[in-house]
Amino acid sequence: MLITRKLEFDAGHRISTHNSQCRHLHGHRYVIEITLSGNIISEKGVAQQGMVMDFSEVKRIAKSALVDKWDHAFLVYSGDAPVMEFLQSLKDHKTVVLDVQPTAENLAVIAFGILDEAYQDIYGNHLQLEQVRLFETPNCWADAIRGAH
Repeated sequence: MLITRKLEFDAGHRISTHNSQCRHLHGHRYVIEITLSGNIISEKGVAQQGMVMDFSEVKRIAKSALVDKWDHAFLVYSGDAPVMEFLQSLKDHKTVVLDVQPTAENLAVIAFGILDEAYQDIYGNHLQLEQVRLFETPNCWADAIRGAH
């Protein structure tokens, strides 16, 4: 069985090597969809009976591991010296430094890695992260799929 939970967050970035508009500082209303697989819990009397995982628990884990860290932050490539210097000059600025350009594709792969560690098989129902879909805009997204990135 597959279940998916969608969350949204706002963040800024720039693609310093891009040849068009994305080379400028800008932001997005990102949407992240987290898809988990597992068996439906059939144990009678437990709160999760009939579920793979409670959607509120999927949300709580995603917020704690990733969304709260990236929300209203500037996602910056460590090799983007001018922007790194600028952000470091801002006192208490929320900045997430990445080893790669903050493209939708790279962000999806990074998010997958973070969330894959966060979701554990705590119910013994073979819970596993299968996919992270990261929307940069309503019309543009990247999928990081288990075994395919």
